[in-house]
Amino acid sequence: MAKDYSQLSKEELLELVEKLESRRRYGLIWEEEKVKEQFEKDSQNAFPVLKNIKSKEIKGSNGGVNVLIEGDNYHALSVLNFTHQGQVDAIYIDPPYNTGNKDFRYNDDWVDREDGYRHSKWLSFMDKRLRLAKNLLKESGVIFMSIDDNEIAQLKLLCNEIFGEKNFIAQIVVQLNPRGRTLDKHFAKTHEYILVYAKNFDLAGIREIQKSEEKLAEYKEEDENGKFRLLELRNRNPVFNRSNRPNLFYPIFVNPKDNSLSITAKKGWIEVYPRNSKEEDGCWTWGKEKTTANISDLVAKKVSTGAWRIYRKDRIEKADGSLATTKEKAIWLDKEINNENGKEMLKHILGGHRFDFPKSVELVKKCLRVSTGSDSLVLDFFAGSGTTGQAALELNAEDLDSNRRYILITNDEGNICTDVCYPRLLKINKGFKYVDNVSVPGFNSKLKYFKASFVKNSLAKDDMKIRLSNECTEMLCLREGVFDEFKIAPDYKIFKQDKKILAAYYSLERDSLKDLKKELDKLDGEKILYCFTLDPLGLNKSDFVGWNDVALEPIPQKILDVYKQIYEY
Repeated sequence: MAKDYSQLSKEELLELVEKLESRRRYGLIWEEEKVKEQFEKDSQNAFPVLKNIKSKEIKGSNGGVNVLIEGDNYHALSVLNFTHQGQVDAIYIDPPYNTGNKDFRYNDDWVDREDGYRHSKWLSFMDKRLRLAKNLLKESGVIFMSIDDNEIAQLKLLCNEIFGEKNFIAQIVVQLNPRGRTLDKHFAKTHEYILVYAKNFDLAGIREIQKSEEKLAEYKEEDENGKFRLLELRNRNPVFNRSNRPNLFYPIFVNPKDNSLSITAKKGWIEVYPRNSKEEDGCWTWGKEKTTANISDLVAKKVSTGAWRIYRKDRIEKADGSLATTKEKAIWLDKEINNENGKEMLKHILGGHRFDFPKSVELVKKCLRVSTGSDSLVLDFFAGSGTTGQAALELNAEDLDSNRRYILITNDEGNICTDVCYPRLLKINKGFKYVDNVSVPGFNSKLKYFKASFVKNSLAKDDMKIRLSNECTEMLCLREGVFDEFKIAPDYKIFKQDKKILAAYYSLERDSLKDLKKELDKLDGEKILYCFTLDPLGLNKSDFVGWNDVALEPIPQKILDVYKQIYEY
């Protein structure tokens, strides 16, 4: 759209030129909306906090505490930047696809296909949230994003900018509608995508999956150490050869009498190099040191051409006793992951039609299976019907001694949180009946329900700090994972969870500190005290002489330091 620059002031024109010159020559550029999002209007001169809705707490005895946050995901992600920065193992999101069919709302209005800023609005919306989400990932953390053709190109470029192109892991093709969409004009689309990015590609916590029964059947040979199959030691990838992997090109010596092997030359033994059938120099997959250490797991065979080949024993069991694994493929065709299964599951849990296009639990489980371990933390900030929560709990039930925890964030637009997401989590915790009246046992897990709220800012900064400190208790509990009230006093509160103790002191006066210390001295375990102070530099150490076994943190400055990076105030 053409713009009229004639009415701009000199300062405005200089600012515009500076902005244009700072743009990258290659990358994603979009028209950032000048009209603020509704969440920005809500948070003008206000800071988000969380309020614990105790009446919606789900009690259980299995695993750690899971969390559901009702509110705009930008506000909730802002809070999590204080409570969980660098702690999340895996993120799965299913954001609006921006189809133009009333699936994406911006500034309280549906964005349709005729909107000239359709893609710009969506990019602005996603950019803000993904930047906050990146902060929450561990260095080994991974994010999975479901998307379709409408925004796949834009999302990939945006993620290249936010996470770095080098941290791109995969663009998985997912068949969610095997029959194809009949409404499509030219081709009946059957698939969507899952974009996968790492916080740090080299440290990404992507795990291999267990091999199928068909693949395990290939391990037909056996020795005293168990079953194995033979794989050629020569690297069969023509990209790798003697010229670019010279340290992997060396001879292995074979005794033609009994086929025994050695890494050193011996009289009468045959010298074997990693060469292909055309006698072109390749390279081994193992270096000399590894070959020497594992020489007993190598086998020499003479092939029909008269040449000798070296093979390694690929064992069905790994060192820890688990079965052999393999890399997950980048095309997913499993019947269990299609959209119909997601609808069917939700219908049986809640009864009737409650939510359009819920993702299949099995789809999310595939993402979590390759990115989480037994004690991982999972986040979904477009939680919708709560599929990710169920997926995490199902994996815990499948894996012995697993304790994955989840944090789900959803607004309550159309009562999605109160009528769908929360009831689903409540129902699966108790158990439900699925297809053919089969009973599915409950997960008996714990859930804390929080709702986003605000502390209004004011010209009197000290007044704002006092009110923020008084309203941040639930955030402190969430940050430390300690929720059970132990003692409530006028100036302080103590919470206890197992062997961890959290205390919060709210008064600028220090008269009650002695009483608090006496209470904490009675308790055994890891102790932390969040103490109110107006001083942005922190606490006065003279107030805490003898508190050697208690970690000290100032409030609200710790929170304000995080919010200062997010909000303009």
